[in-house]
Amino acid sequence: MIPIDDSPLCRDGKVLILAFDHGLEHGPVDFTGLPESADPERTFEAATHPAVTSIAVQKGIAEAYYPSYEDDVDLLMKLNGTSNLWMGEPDSAVNCSVDYAAEVGASSIGFTVYGGSNHEIEMVEEFRDAQEAAREYGLPTVMWSYPRGQGLKNDTSEDTIAYASRLALELGADVAKVKYPGSKEGMEHAVRMAGPTKVVMSGGSKTTDREFLQSVKAVMDAGGKGLAVGRNVWQREDPTALLDALEAVIFEGASVDAALE
Repeated sequence: MIPIDDSPLCRDGKVLILAFDHGLEHGPVDFTGLPESADPERTFEAATHPAVTSIAVQKGIAEAYYPSYEDDVDLLMKLNGTSNLWMGEPDSAVNCSVDYAAEVGASSIGFTVYGGSNHEIEMVEEFRDAQEAAREYGLPTVMWSYPRGQGLKNDTSEDTIAYASRLALELGADVAKVKYPGSKEGMEHAVRMAGPTKVVMSGGSKTTDREFLQSVKAVMDAGGKGLAVGRNVWQREDPTALLDALEAVIFEGASVDAALE
C-alpha cells in the first residue's frame, strides 16, 4: 500500500468516486430512463460537487471532457473494460496504459479483476503490470474486485465479498471496490479481510434515496471508507440532492434521516 489519505482520491481519509464508465460496460440501456444522462458533461458537472473525490471514466471520455474540468475535478482513469455485447466468460480488455493515463492528467487509476473467471490468471497479471506502473507515478490504484464466472454461484455472499476485498489487499490495491454483501456484518467481514486497503461499496442499480443511503450508512458503520457510485447519482433528475445527502453520511457521519432532510 501507499499512503493515499492526502491524495486527490481521498477527503479526510474517505472516498466518493463518481463512476461513469457504464456506457462501455452496459451500453445505452443505462441512459434510456433519463436521456440527458448520456451526456458526459452532465456527470462532469455533478463531479464538481465537493463530496466527489474523483470521477472514474474510460479513456475516450477523459480525452474529450476532462480538459474542460481539470481545475475542478480529479480524474480516475479506468484502464480496462468490456462491452455488454461480449458473451463469453467474464473478462475485461485493457484499453489504456498507466503512462497515457498520467499524460491525460489522471490522479488515480482503476482496474477490474474478475476473481473466479476462467480469465482470472491473465487479468491478475494485467493488474500487476498496471499496479506497478502506477507506483512509479505515485498514483493510487483502485481495484474493481468483482468475483464472477461460471463456477461462482453467489457473487454477493458475505464470504465471496470478503474474498474480493482480500484479493485486492493481496494484489496491492489501495482501494477495493466491492459489492454490498447485504448487511453491516458482512461488510465488517470484508473490511477485516482487506487490512489497510480501503473498502468502498459499489453503488449498483438505482434504488430509492432511503434504501441507498441506508446501505451506504451500513458500510460506513462497518468501517468502510466510502463509495463508488454511478447510476444512483446520474440516473436521478437532481444528482446534486443525493450528493448532498451522501456528503452528510460519508463525511459528516449523519444519520439517514438527517441526510434526507
